[in-house]
Amino acid sequence: MLIRRETPADVDAIRAVHAAAFAKTDGDGDRVPVEATLVDALRADEGWLPAYSLVAVDSDGQVVGHVVATRGLVGGEPVALGLGPLGVLPDSQRRGVGSALMHAVLGAADARDEPLVVLLGHPDYYPRFGFGPAVDLGVTPPQPWGPQYFMARPMAAWRDSIRGEFRYARPFDDL
Repeated sequence: MLIRRETPADVDAIRAVHAAAFAKTDGDGDRVPVEATLVDALRADEGWLPAYSLVAVDSDGQVVGHVVATRGLVGGEPVALGLGPLGVLPDSQRRGVGSALMHAVLGAADARDEPLVVLLGHPDYYPRFGFGPAVDLGVTPPQPWGPQYFMARPMAAWRDSIRGEFRYARPFDDL
């Protein structure tokens, strides 16, 4: 498996990864998951940061996973990244693809002196990547998301003065 930045040729494959990864199994399977179109909307937003849109490619050259982080604001300042969505094709799940993508995007964020990465995620899963409750750092979730799933990871460039409400890139407002 290779982790690399997305290219224009990957756009359709990325959409397919998120459509498959987030497909509903509750009888509403014909509906396109919001994650599949969210990445397209993020690409068109001013918060898009190409360096943080990464794909996992298998030995056959197929895109099997994708993660993206976009510019976020804390207290109105551009001092954070909003991570997500992260998706892996169902046949490639539970093989370390998602973990590899997480480590790669966090490594890129740290190397580029990003102070903070936040996400909405399961509190039993993301602590393995250094995430904890964002409110413990003084960073509050945007409405309507509650604090139990709003997690943050301070990076090497973290400063205690980073406090306030977090705001994702604008396309997240439409979810």
